[in-house]
Amino acid sequence: MLRSYLPALVFVGLGTTVGLVFAYLNAVVGTKGRGFKATGDPYECGLPSEVKRGFRFGISFYLIAMLFILFDIEVIFLYPVAVQLRAFGTFAMIETVVFIALLTVAFVYVWRRGALEWK
Repeated sequence: MLRSYLPALVFVGLGTTVGLVFAYLNAVVGTKGRGFKATGDPYECGLPSEVKRGFRFGISFYLIAMLFILFDIEVIFLYPVAVQLRAFGTFAMIETVVFIALLTVAFVYVWRRGALEWK
């Protein structure tokens, strides 16, 4: 019984050992931000950031991001049905049309509410 678990135990042991060794080396060899003033400064693409520490994004930015994620994930669910539509049959086609209709209604609602207008 233990023989069947031996490869998994060896794998977990090696993973733990490597993780601990890397953590130890980081603590010993790492610079910890000493001596470099720019180490703690944020940057983007190698250029200093113009955004100050207390800067807050507007709510419209988050609304657009959530809508993108929502519709993107929902459309991903259409892919398996599109690939195997013949195997699923007419019922899947009807459900897909209903699903797309609901997505369209949700999109029109969000559009009418003005969530897609950048202010």
